Amino acid sequence: MRLVRDLGGSASVPCLLPAPGFSPFRASARYDAAAVAVNPERGVLSHFRKYLGSAGTWGISPASVVAMDQRTRRPRRRTRWQPIVAALLVMSACTVSPREDPLTSSGSPTPSVTSVPTTPSSSPDSPTPAEEDLGDPGASSVRLTAPPGGSFLVRGRFPFVPSRCRDAERPALTGRFPGTLHVRRAEDGTLALTVTVPFDRYLEGIAEVPSSWPPAALEAQAIAARSYALATTGWSGREGEALDDPICATTSCQVYRGIPVPPDPAHRRWVRAVRRTDGMVLRDGERPATTVYFSTSNGRTYPNEEIFGSSPLPYLRSVTEKDDGASPTSRWRVRLPFDDLARFLRAQGLWPAGRAIARATASGGTVTVRGGGMSRSIDASDLRDAVNTWAPCLHPGRYPPEVAGAALPLTIPSRWLEVAATEDSIVVTGRGWGHGVGMVQWGAYGKARRGWSASDILAFYYGGLRPVHHPEPGLIHVQIASGILSFRVTPSDDGAKIDGEPFGSGPVVISGRDAGLDVGG
Repeated sequence: MRLVRDLGGSASVPCLLPAPGFSPFRASARYDAAAVAVNPERGVLSHFRKYLGSAGTWGISPASVVAMDQRTRRPRRRTRWQPIVAALLVMSACTVSPREDPLTSSGSPTPSVTSVPTTPSSSPDSPTPAEEDLGDPGASSVRLTAPPGGSFLVRGRFPFVPSRCRDAERPALTGRFPGTLHVRRAEDGTLALTVTVPFDRYLEGIAEVPSSWPPAALEAQAIAARSYALATTGWSGREGEALDDPICATTSCQVYRGIPVPPDPAHRRWVRAVRRTDGMVLRDGERPATTVYFSTSNGRTYPNEEIFGSSPLPYLRSVTEKDDGASPTSRWRVRLPFDDLARFLRAQGLWPAGRAIARATASGGTVTVRGGGMSRSIDASDLRDAVNTWAPCLHPGRYPPEVAGAALPLTIPSRWLEVAATEDSIVVTGRGWGHGVGMVQWGAYGKARRGWSASDILAFYYGGLRPVHHPEPGLIHVQIASGILSFRVTPSDDGAKIDGEPFGSGPVVISGRDAGLDVGG
Protein backbone atom coordinates (compact mmCIF):
# COMPACT_ATOMS: atom_id res chain seq x y z
CA MET A 1 0.00 0.00 0.00
CA ARG A 2 1.47 3.32 -1.00
CA LEU A 3 0.58 6.85 -0.02
CA VAL A 4 -0.26 8.87 -3.11
CA ARG A 5 0.90 12.42 -2.47
CA ASP A 6 -0.33 15.80 -3.69
CA LEU A 7 -2.67 16.39 -0.77
CA GLY A 8 -3.76 19.84 -1.84
CA GLY A 9 -5.16 22.64 0.29
CA SER A 10 -6.91 22.56 3.65
CA ALA A 11 -5.21 19.30 4.49
CA SER A 12 -4.44 20.42 7.99
CA VAL A 13 -7.92 20.63 9.38
CA PRO A 14 -9.62 17.93 11.44
CA CYS A 15 -12.27 15.45 10.47
CA LEU A 16 -16.04 15.23 10.71
CA LEU A 17 -17.65 12.00 11.83
CA PRO A 18 -21.32 11.16 11.74
CA ALA A 19 -23.89 12.50 14.11
CA PRO A 20 -26.29 9.88 15.48
CA GLY A 21 -28.77 8.69 12.90
CA PHE A 22 -26.53 9.44 9.95
CA SER A 23 -24.49 7.19 7.74
CA PRO A 24 -21.49 5.77 9.62
CA PHE A 25 -19.32 6.75 6.67
CA ARG A 26 -20.03 10.44 7.15
CA ALA A 27 -16.65 11.44 8.37
CA SER A 28 -14.90 14.39 6.82
CA ALA A 29 -13.83 16.26 3.81
CA ARG A 30 -10.70 17.13 5.68
CA TYR A 31 -9.15 13.84 4.77
CA ASP A 32 -6.79 15.25 2.18
CA ALA A 33 -9.02 18.10 1.18
CA ALA A 34 -8.01 19.51 -2.16
CA ALA A 35 -10.97 21.72 -3.02
CA VAL A 36 -13.00 20.44 -5.95
CA ALA A 37 -15.86 21.81 -8.01
CA VAL A 38 -19.42 21.28 -6.87
CA ASN A 39 -20.46 22.47 -10.30
CA PRO A 40 -17.40 21.42 -12.31
CA GLU A 41 -18.28 23.66 -15.27
CA ARG A 42 -18.58 26.83 -13.17
CA GLY A 43 -15.72 26.22 -10.77
CA VAL A 44 -17.84 26.40 -7.63
CA LEU A 45 -15.83 24.74 -4.92
CA SER A 46 -16.58 22.35 -2.12
CA HIS A 47 -14.65 20.03 0.14
CA PHE A 48 -17.47 17.51 -0.13
CA ARG A 49 -16.97 15.74 -3.42
CA LYS A 50 -20.05 13.61 -2.71
CA TYR A 51 -22.27 16.63 -3.12
CA LEU A 52 -21.88 16.86 -6.87
CA GLY A 53 -24.96 14.77 -7.56
CA SER A 54 -27.30 16.85 -5.46
CA ALA A 55 -25.55 20.17 -4.95
CA GLY A 56 -24.49 20.80 -8.49
CA THR A 57 -26.84 23.76 -8.58
CA TRP A 58 -25.11 25.76 -5.86
CA GLY A 59 -24.81 29.36 -6.89
CA ILE A 60 -21.84 30.25 -4.74
CA SER A 61 -18.91 32.28 -5.88
CA PRO A 62 -15.45 30.68 -5.64
CA ALA A 63 -14.73 33.10 -2.79
CA SER A 64 -17.03 31.24 -0.39
CA VAL A 65 -15.91 27.80 -1.21
CA VAL A 66 -16.74 25.33 1.50
CA ALA A 67 -20.09 23.66 2.07
CA MET A 68 -21.02 21.47 5.01
CA ASP A 69 -24.07 19.28 5.12
CA GLN A 70 -25.24 16.02 6.62
CA ARG A 71 -26.96 13.20 4.81
CA THR A 72 -29.82 11.03 5.93
CA ARG A 73 -30.04 7.42 4.84
CA ARG A 74 -32.27 7.12 1.79
CA PRO A 75 -32.95 4.51 -0.88
CA ARG A 76 -30.17 4.20 -3.41
CA ARG A 77 -32.45 4.97 -6.39
CA ARG A 78 -30.97 8.44 -6.52
CA THR A 79 -28.68 10.61 -4.42
CA ARG A 80 -30.66 12.99 -2.24
CA TRP A 81 -29.60 15.09 0.71
CA GLN A 82 -31.47 16.43 3.70
CA PRO A 83 -29.60 19.50 4.90
CA ILE A 84 -29.21 19.75 8.64
CA VAL A 85 -26.61 22.48 8.69
CA ALA A 86 -25.19 24.05 5.53
CA ALA A 87 -22.21 26.28 6.05
CA LEU A 88 -20.03 28.39 3.82
CA LEU A 89 -17.07 30.57 4.59
CA VAL A 90 -14.87 33.17 3.04
CA MET A 91 -11.78 31.42 1.76
CA SER A 92 -9.34 33.94 3.15
CA ALA A 93 -10.69 33.47 6.66
CA CYS A 94 -10.60 29.72 7.13
CA THR A 95 -9.29 27.77 4.17
CA VAL A 96 -5.63 26.77 4.05
CA SER A 97 -4.14 27.25 0.63
CA PRO A 98 -1.96 24.47 -0.81
CA ARG A 99 1.27 26.33 -0.07
CA GLU A 100 0.46 27.70 3.37
CA ASP A 101 1.71 26.17 6.55
CA PRO A 102 -1.58 24.83 7.86
CA LEU A 103 -0.32 24.73 11.41
CA THR A 104 0.59 28.40 11.58
CA SER A 105 -1.41 30.19 8.90
CA SER A 106 -4.23 31.17 11.26
CA GLY A 107 -1.88 33.09 13.54
CA SER A 108 0.42 32.12 16.37
CA PRO A 109 -0.88 32.76 19.88
CA THR A 110 1.75 34.07 22.23
CA PRO A 111 2.30 33.01 25.84
CA SER A 112 1.68 36.51 27.17
CA VAL A 113 -1.80 37.61 28.25
CA THR A 114 -3.33 40.95 27.40
CA SER A 115 -4.50 43.53 29.91
CA VAL A 116 -7.77 44.29 28.15
CA PRO A 117 -10.67 44.38 30.66
CA THR A 118 -12.79 41.26 30.74
CA THR A 119 -15.78 41.33 28.40
CA PRO A 120 -18.91 39.77 29.91
CA SER A 121 -20.28 36.89 27.88
CA SER A 122 -23.88 37.39 28.94
CA SER A 123 -24.75 40.88 27.71
CA PRO A 124 -26.87 40.34 24.60
CA ASP A 125 -27.89 43.97 24.19
CA SER A 126 -24.39 45.48 24.22
CA PRO A 127 -22.26 44.26 21.31
CA THR A 128 -18.54 43.98 21.80
CA PRO A 129 -16.23 45.90 19.44
CA ALA A 130 -15.71 42.68 17.51
CA GLU A 131 -19.46 42.19 17.19
CA GLU A 132 -19.86 45.74 15.94
CA ASP A 133 -17.25 45.02 13.27
CA LEU A 134 -19.16 41.89 12.28
CA GLY A 135 -22.58 43.45 12.29
CA ASP A 136 -22.26 47.23 11.78
CA PRO A 137 -26.03 47.60 12.28
CA GLY A 138 -27.38 49.68 9.44
CA ALA A 139 -28.59 49.40 5.89
CA SER A 140 -26.36 46.44 4.97
CA SER A 141 -26.40 44.39 8.19
CA VAL A 142 -28.67 43.40 11.06
CA ARG A 143 -28.10 41.89 14.51
CA LEU A 144 -30.60 39.46 16.04
CA THR A 145 -30.31 38.54 19.73
CA ALA A 146 -31.91 35.31 20.91
CA PRO A 147 -34.42 35.37 23.77
CA PRO A 148 -32.94 34.68 27.23
CA GLY A 149 -31.97 31.01 27.34
CA GLY A 150 -33.37 30.55 23.84
CA SER A 151 -32.24 30.21 20.26
CA PHE A 152 -33.13 30.86 16.62
CA LEU A 153 -34.26 28.37 14.00
CA VAL A 154 -32.60 29.54 10.78
CA ARG A 155 -33.54 28.48 7.26
CA GLY A 156 -31.57 29.79 4.30
CA ARG A 157 -32.18 29.64 0.56
CA PHE A 158 -29.32 29.39 -1.93
CA PRO A 159 -29.32 30.63 -5.53
CA PHE A 160 -30.09 28.24 -8.36
CA VAL A 161 -27.35 27.41 -10.85
CA PRO A 162 -27.82 25.01 -13.82
CA SER A 163 -25.79 21.85 -13.62
CA ARG A 164 -24.86 18.82 -15.69
CA CYS A 165 -25.34 16.65 -12.62
CA ARG A 166 -28.25 14.22 -12.69
CA ASP A 167 -31.04 14.73 -10.14
CA ALA A 168 -29.38 17.93 -8.97
CA GLU A 169 -31.22 19.55 -6.11
CA ARG A 170 -31.18 23.06 -4.78
CA PRO A 171 -29.54 23.04 -1.35
CA ALA A 172 -30.92 24.69 1.76
CA LEU A 173 -29.59 25.72 5.13
CA THR A 174 -31.37 24.59 8.29
CA GLY A 175 -29.92 25.08 11.75
CA ARG A 176 -30.75 26.16 15.28
CA PHE A 177 -28.31 28.55 16.96
CA PRO A 178 -28.13 30.23 20.37
CA GLY A 179 -26.51 33.60 20.91
CA THR A 180 -26.51 36.55 18.52
CA LEU A 181 -26.92 36.32 14.75
CA HIS A 182 -25.17 38.81 12.47
CA VAL A 183 -26.57 38.94 8.93
CA ARG A 184 -24.59 40.98 6.45
CA ARG A 185 -25.20 41.81 2.81
CA ALA A 186 -22.37 41.22 0.33
CA GLU A 187 -21.74 43.36 -2.73
CA ASP A 188 -23.53 40.84 -4.96
CA GLY A 189 -26.67 41.05 -2.83
CA THR A 190 -26.27 37.66 -1.16
CA LEU A 191 -26.15 37.31 2.60
CA ALA A 192 -23.60 36.02 5.09
CA LEU A 193 -24.38 34.74 8.60
CA THR A 194 -22.08 34.86 11.63
CA VAL A 195 -23.14 33.65 15.07
CA THR A 196 -21.65 34.97 18.32
CA VAL A 197 -21.98 32.48 21.19
CA PRO A 198 -20.32 31.76 24.53
CA PHE A 199 -17.28 29.60 23.95
CA ASP A 200 -18.68 26.64 25.88
CA ARG A 201 -21.90 26.74 23.82
CA TYR A 202 -19.77 26.71 20.67
CA LEU A 203 -18.05 23.53 21.83
CA GLU A 204 -21.39 21.95 22.71
CA GLY A 205 -22.52 22.60 19.12
CA ILE A 206 -19.55 20.93 17.43
CA ALA A 207 -20.54 17.86 15.38
CA GLU A 208 -17.38 15.84 14.93
CA VAL A 209 -18.14 12.37 16.38
CA PRO A 210 -21.31 10.44 17.21
CA SER A 211 -22.67 11.18 20.67
CA SER A 212 -23.17 7.43 21.09
CA TRP A 213 -19.42 6.83 21.34
CA PRO A 214 -17.78 5.84 24.66
CA PRO A 215 -17.30 8.71 27.14
CA ALA A 216 -13.49 8.60 26.94
CA ALA A 217 -13.59 9.01 23.15
CA LEU A 218 -16.03 11.93 23.46
CA GLU A 219 -13.85 13.59 26.11
CA ALA A 220 -10.73 13.18 23.97
CA GLN A 221 -12.57 14.75 21.04
CA ALA A 222 -13.83 17.63 23.20
CA ILE A 223 -10.32 18.43 24.45
CA ALA A 224 -8.87 18.19 20.94
CA ALA A 225 -11.62 20.44 19.58
CA ARG A 226 -11.11 23.02 22.33
CA SER A 227 -7.34 23.04 21.81
CA TYR A 228 -7.70 23.32 18.05
CA ALA A 229 -10.13 26.22 18.27
CA LEU A 230 -7.91 28.20 20.61
CA ALA A 231 -4.74 27.46 18.63
CA THR A 232 -6.10 28.35 15.21
CA THR A 233 -7.81 31.57 16.32
CA GLY A 234 -4.66 32.83 18.02
CA TRP A 235 -6.23 33.01 21.49
CA SER A 236 -3.87 34.42 24.15
CA GLY A 237 -6.24 36.27 26.47
CA ARG A 238 -7.45 35.87 30.01
CA GLU A 239 -10.46 33.87 31.15
CA GLY A 240 -13.69 35.36 29.81
CA GLU A 241 -12.19 37.93 27.45
CA ALA A 242 -13.62 38.27 23.96
CA LEU A 243 -12.03 36.34 21.09
CA ASP A 244 -11.96 38.73 18.15
CA ASP A 245 -10.82 36.35 15.40
CA PRO A 246 -13.74 34.31 13.98
CA ILE A 247 -13.70 30.60 13.25
CA CYS A 248 -15.57 28.92 10.42
CA ALA A 249 -18.31 26.36 11.00
CA THR A 250 -17.17 23.91 8.36
CA THR A 251 -14.67 21.19 7.70
CA SER A 252 -12.00 23.79 7.01
CA CYS A 253 -12.04 24.51 10.75
CA GLN A 254 -14.31 22.38 12.92
CA VAL A 255 -17.89 21.52 12.09
CA TYR A 256 -20.32 23.54 14.19
CA ARG A 257 -24.00 22.72 13.75
CA GLY A 258 -25.41 24.44 16.83
CA ILE A 259 -28.39 22.76 18.47
CA PRO A 260 -29.35 19.56 16.61
CA VAL A 261 -32.31 19.77 14.22
CA PRO A 262 -34.42 17.77 14.80
CA PRO A 263 -33.71 17.43 18.53
CA ASP A 264 -31.39 14.53 19.34
CA PRO A 265 -31.68 13.10 22.87
CA ALA A 266 -28.24 11.47 22.57
CA HIS A 267 -26.65 14.89 22.06
CA ARG A 268 -26.62 15.37 25.84
CA ARG A 269 -23.81 12.80 26.04
CA TRP A 270 -21.59 15.10 23.94
CA VAL A 271 -22.63 18.11 26.02
CA ARG A 272 -21.66 16.23 29.21
CA ALA A 273 -18.25 15.39 27.69
CA VAL A 274 -17.66 19.09 26.92
CA ARG A 275 -18.63 20.08 30.45
CA ARG A 276 -16.58 17.34 32.13
CA THR A 277 -13.50 18.63 30.30
CA ASP A 278 -14.25 22.32 30.89
CA GLY A 279 -11.10 24.40 30.42
CA MET A 280 -8.91 21.40 29.55
CA VAL A 281 -6.56 21.70 26.57
CA LEU A 282 -3.33 20.23 25.26
CA ARG A 283 -0.52 22.77 25.38
CA ASP A 284 2.75 23.02 23.53
CA GLY A 285 4.71 25.04 26.05
CA GLU A 286 2.40 27.87 27.09
CA ARG A 287 0.21 27.91 23.99
CA PRO A 288 -2.61 25.56 22.93
CA ALA A 289 -1.42 22.83 20.62
CA THR A 290 -2.77 22.61 17.08
CA THR A 291 -4.49 19.28 17.64
CA VAL A 292 -5.40 18.20 14.12
CA TYR A 293 -7.26 14.93 13.75
CA PHE A 294 -8.81 12.74 11.06
CA SER A 295 -11.14 9.79 10.60
CA THR A 296 -9.39 6.53 9.75
CA SER A 297 -5.76 5.52 9.18
CA ASN A 298 -3.96 3.14 6.87
CA GLY A 299 -2.28 1.53 9.87
CA ARG A 300 -0.21 4.51 10.98
CA THR A 301 -0.22 8.28 11.32
CA TYR A 302 2.27 10.66 9.70
CA PRO A 303 4.46 13.51 10.96
CA ASN A 304 3.04 16.92 10.14
CA GLU A 305 5.94 18.01 7.94
CA GLU A 306 5.50 14.99 5.67
CA ILE A 307 1.86 15.75 4.92
CA PHE A 308 1.53 19.51 5.38
CA GLY A 309 5.06 20.66 4.58
CA SER A 310 5.15 22.66 7.82
CA SER A 311 7.94 22.81 10.38
CA PRO A 312 8.15 19.61 12.46
CA LEU A 313 6.16 19.69 15.68
CA PRO A 314 7.18 17.33 18.48
CA TYR A 315 3.58 16.39 19.30
CA LEU A 316 2.62 15.46 15.73
CA ARG A 317 4.81 12.40 15.19
CA SER A 318 4.07 9.09 13.48
CA VAL A 319 2.46 6.34 15.55
CA THR A 320 1.21 2.87 14.69
CA GLU A 321 -2.57 2.54 14.70
CA LYS A 322 -4.19 -0.79 15.55
CA ASP A 323 -7.53 0.27 17.00
CA ASP A 324 -9.51 1.84 14.12
CA GLY A 325 -10.67 -1.40 12.54
CA ALA A 326 -14.31 -0.67 13.42
CA SER A 327 -14.32 2.19 10.92
CA PRO A 328 -16.32 1.43 7.77
CA THR A 329 -13.45 2.93 5.76
CA SER A 330 -10.73 0.89 7.41
CA ARG A 331 -10.54 -1.21 4.24
CA TRP A 332 -12.50 -0.64 1.05
CA ARG A 333 -12.73 -1.82 -2.58
CA VAL A 334 -14.27 -0.05 -5.59
CA ARG A 335 -14.84 -1.40 -9.11
CA LEU A 336 -15.09 1.09 -12.02
CA PRO A 337 -16.27 -0.37 -15.36
CA PHE A 338 -14.49 1.08 -18.38
CA ASP A 339 -17.67 2.75 -19.70
CA ASP A 340 -18.10 4.68 -16.45
CA LEU A 341 -14.41 5.45 -16.17
CA ALA A 342 -14.32 6.88 -19.70
CA ARG A 343 -17.26 9.15 -18.91
CA PHE A 344 -15.65 10.49 -15.73
CA LEU A 345 -12.26 11.04 -17.33
CA ARG A 346 -13.88 12.70 -20.34
CA ALA A 347 -15.77 15.12 -18.10
CA GLN A 348 -12.51 15.98 -16.37
CA GLY A 349 -10.72 16.55 -19.69
CA LEU A 350 -8.45 13.55 -19.28
CA TRP A 351 -9.91 11.41 -22.09
CA PRO A 352 -11.13 12.44 -25.58
CA ALA A 353 -14.81 12.49 -26.52
CA GLY A 354 -16.12 9.67 -28.67
CA ARG A 355 -13.47 7.16 -27.60
CA ALA A 356 -14.22 4.11 -25.47
CA ILE A 357 -11.70 2.63 -23.06
CA ALA A 358 -10.87 -0.94 -24.07
CA ARG A 359 -7.92 -1.73 -21.82
CA ALA A 360 -6.10 -0.45 -18.77
CA THR A 361 -2.89 -1.21 -16.96
CA ALA A 362 -1.60 0.01 -13.60
CA SER A 363 1.98 0.46 -12.52
CA GLY A 364 3.01 2.19 -9.32
CA GLY A 365 1.02 5.39 -9.06
CA THR A 366 0.06 5.58 -12.76
CA VAL A 367 -2.90 4.12 -14.64
CA THR A 368 -2.63 3.83 -18.43
CA VAL A 369 -5.89 3.60 -20.38
CA ARG A 370 -6.17 2.68 -24.06
CA GLY A 371 -8.91 2.59 -26.66
CA GLY A 372 -9.81 3.82 -30.13
CA GLY A 373 -6.16 4.19 -31.04
CA MET A 374 -5.55 6.45 -28.04
CA SER A 375 -3.41 5.94 -24.94
CA ARG A 376 -3.26 8.14 -21.85
CA SER A 377 -1.21 7.74 -18.67
CA ILE A 378 -2.95 9.26 -15.67
CA ASP A 379 -1.57 9.76 -12.20
CA ALA A 380 -3.58 7.85 -9.59
CA SER A 381 -4.21 11.08 -7.71
CA ASP A 382 -5.66 12.76 -10.83
CA LEU A 383 -7.77 9.71 -11.54
CA ARG A 384 -9.13 9.77 -8.00
CA ASP A 385 -10.00 13.46 -8.29
CA ALA A 386 -11.84 12.89 -11.58
CA VAL A 387 -13.79 9.94 -10.22
CA ASN A 388 -14.71 11.63 -6.94
CA THR A 389 -15.78 14.77 -8.80
CA TRP A 390 -17.89 13.23 -11.55
CA ALA A 391 -19.05 9.79 -10.40
CA PRO A 392 -21.73 11.02 -7.93
CA CYS A 393 -22.64 13.81 -10.36
CA LEU A 394 -23.21 11.70 -13.48
CA HIS A 395 -24.26 8.43 -11.78
CA PRO A 396 -25.71 9.48 -8.40
CA GLY A 397 -27.57 6.19 -7.94
CA ARG A 398 -24.42 4.13 -8.39
CA TYR A 399 -21.64 6.15 -6.78
CA PRO A 400 -20.28 6.24 -4.18
CA PRO A 401 -20.76 2.47 -3.95
CA GLU A 402 -22.19 0.68 -0.96
CA VAL A 403 -20.28 -1.29 1.65
CA ALA A 404 -22.24 -3.22 4.28
CA GLY A 405 -25.45 -1.51 3.20
CA ALA A 406 -24.23 2.09 3.34
CA ALA A 407 -22.55 4.27 0.72
CA LEU A 408 -18.88 5.13 1.07
CA PRO A 409 -18.22 8.82 1.81
CA LEU A 410 -16.43 9.16 -1.53
CA THR A 411 -16.16 6.83 -4.49
CA ILE A 412 -12.42 6.52 -3.79
CA PRO A 413 -12.18 7.49 -0.10
CA SER A 414 -8.44 8.00 0.37
CA ARG A 415 -5.08 8.32 -1.33
CA TRP A 416 -3.74 5.23 0.40
CA LEU A 417 -4.68 3.03 -2.52
CA GLU A 418 -3.68 0.46 -5.11
CA VAL A 419 -5.09 0.16 -8.62
CA ALA A 420 -5.46 -3.07 -10.57
CA ALA A 421 -7.01 -3.70 -14.00
CA THR A 422 -9.34 -6.46 -15.18
CA GLU A 423 -10.73 -7.18 -18.66
CA ASP A 424 -13.50 -4.62 -18.37
CA SER A 425 -12.75 -2.41 -15.37
CA ILE A 426 -10.25 -1.05 -12.92
CA VAL A 427 -10.42 -2.05 -9.26
CA VAL A 428 -9.24 0.35 -6.57
CA THR A 429 -8.52 -1.00 -3.10
CA GLY A 430 -7.34 1.02 -0.17
CA ARG A 431 -7.44 1.87 3.48
CA GLY A 432 -8.54 4.78 5.59
CA TRP A 433 -9.97 8.22 5.13
CA GLY A 434 -8.18 11.34 6.24
CA HIS A 435 -5.05 13.43 5.99
CA GLY A 436 -3.11 11.13 8.34
CA VAL A 437 -1.86 13.53 11.04
CA GLY A 438 -2.74 13.61 14.73
CA MET A 439 -5.55 11.75 16.46
CA VAL A 440 -7.34 9.00 14.57
CA GLN A 441 -10.96 9.40 15.62
CA TRP A 442 -11.90 5.80 15.00
CA GLY A 443 -8.70 4.82 16.77
CA ALA A 444 -9.80 6.87 19.78
CA TYR A 445 -13.10 5.00 19.63
CA GLY A 446 -11.30 1.66 19.65
CA LYS A 447 -9.02 2.63 22.51
CA ALA A 448 -11.94 3.88 24.57
CA ARG A 449 -13.65 0.53 24.01
CA ARG A 450 -10.53 -1.12 25.39
CA GLY A 451 -10.69 0.97 28.56
CA TRP A 452 -8.24 3.79 27.78
CA SER A 453 -8.87 7.14 29.43
CA ALA A 454 -9.20 10.37 27.44
CA SER A 455 -5.84 11.53 28.79
CA ASP A 456 -4.11 8.31 27.66
CA ILE A 457 -5.75 8.49 24.24
CA LEU A 458 -4.57 12.05 23.68
CA ALA A 459 -1.07 11.32 24.99
CA PHE A 460 -0.75 8.44 22.53
CA TYR A 461 -1.53 10.58 19.49
CA TYR A 462 0.02 13.89 20.55
CA GLY A 463 3.52 13.03 21.66
CA GLY A 464 2.76 12.51 25.35
CA LEU A 465 0.83 15.77 25.85
CA ARG A 466 -1.85 15.52 28.55
CA PRO A 467 -4.74 17.86 29.31
CA VAL A 468 -4.14 20.91 31.50
CA HIS A 469 -6.33 23.86 32.47
CA HIS A 470 -6.09 26.90 30.21
CA PRO A 471 -8.03 30.20 30.03
CA GLU A 472 -11.00 30.26 27.67
CA PRO A 473 -12.62 33.21 25.89
CA GLY A 474 -16.06 34.40 26.86
CA LEU A 475 -17.44 34.70 23.33
CA ILE A 476 -16.50 33.32 19.93
CA HIS A 477 -17.67 34.39 16.48
CA VAL A 478 -18.58 31.49 14.17
CA GLN A 479 -18.96 32.04 10.42
CA ILE A 480 -21.97 29.91 9.51
CA ALA A 481 -22.85 30.69 5.90
CA SER A 482 -22.43 32.99 2.93
CA GLY A 483 -23.87 33.17 -0.57
CA ILE A 484 -27.45 32.95 0.77
CA LEU A 485 -30.38 34.62 -1.01
CA SER A 486 -32.58 34.96 2.07
CA PHE A 487 -32.98 33.81 5.67
CA ARG A 488 -36.13 32.94 7.57
CA VAL A 489 -35.37 33.30 11.29
CA THR A 490 -37.76 32.11 14.02
CA PRO A 491 -37.00 32.72 17.72
CA SER A 492 -37.72 29.93 20.19
CA ASP A 493 -39.70 32.26 22.46
CA ASP A 494 -40.62 35.87 23.12
CA GLY A 495 -37.84 38.27 24.07
CA ALA A 496 -35.73 38.22 20.91
CA LYS A 497 -34.41 41.53 19.57
CA ILE A 498 -33.41 43.01 16.22
CA ASP A 499 -30.71 45.65 16.54
CA GLY A 500 -31.73 46.05 20.17
CA GLU A 501 -35.45 46.43 19.46
CA PRO A 502 -37.84 43.67 20.60
CA PHE A 503 -39.87 41.61 18.18
CA GLY A 504 -42.40 38.83 18.71
CA SER A 505 -42.08 35.09 18.52
CA GLY A 506 -43.02 34.91 14.83
CA PRO A 507 -40.52 34.46 11.98
CA VAL A 508 -38.54 37.25 10.35
CA VAL A 509 -37.48 37.09 6.70
CA ILE A 510 -34.21 38.78 5.74
CA SER A 511 -33.17 39.24 2.11
CA GLY A 512 -30.77 41.42 0.17
CA ARG A 513 -31.77 44.33 -2.02
CA ASP A 514 -29.92 46.88 -4.16
CA ALA A 515 -28.87 49.18 -1.34
CA GLY A 516 -29.15 47.05 1.79
CA LEU A 517 -31.44 44.56 3.53
CA ASP A 518 -35.15 43.87 3.58
CA VAL A 519 -36.33 42.73 7.02
CA GLY A 520 -39.96 41.75 7.45
CA GLY A 521 -42.39 39.20 8.81
